[in-house]
Amino acid sequence: MTPEILKSIKVWSQFIHPVLMWVLLALTVYALYLGIKVRKTRSAQGDEKKELIKGKFNLKHYQVGSLLLALMVVGAISAMGATYINSGKLFVNPHLIVGLGMTGMIAVSASLSPLMQKGSDWARYTHISLNLVLMGLFTWQAITGVGIVKNIISRM
Repeated sequence: MTPEILKSIKVWSQFIHPVLMWVLLALTVYALYLGIKVRKTRSAQGDEKKELIKGKFNLKHYQVGSLLLALMVVGAISAMGATYINSGKLFVNPHLIVGLGMTGMIAVSASLSPLMQKGSDWARYTHISLNLVLMGLFTWQAITGVGIVKNIISRM
């Protein structure tokens, strides 16, 4: 590759993470919707329960959650890599620390799945609590990330 192409890749690689994270935030809202449907299915009775079961919300929630876990971990690692490649260092700031914490939280939340499948209520409530906190942090990350993107654009 020519040096111009490499420089272009280096510059534009900084925008992959923000775009991915906004997509993941939307996907997180969808996972929340599916999780609510799973809870509704669990407590429904009769024909309502039969109809909700047809939606396969539990399977969809599990699949979307798995995708979120994978993409969040890859997104966090790639963001740190792109930052290091472009700046020669990582900027230790609240955005980075919260992002790393969120990566750990989503891993712990996902690890509770086998216990929830066995009917563990404490695992279910812990999963829900972690994910609600994660949703709040994700929203905060999106807002602070916009400032970081503006900073990157101003230096271009």
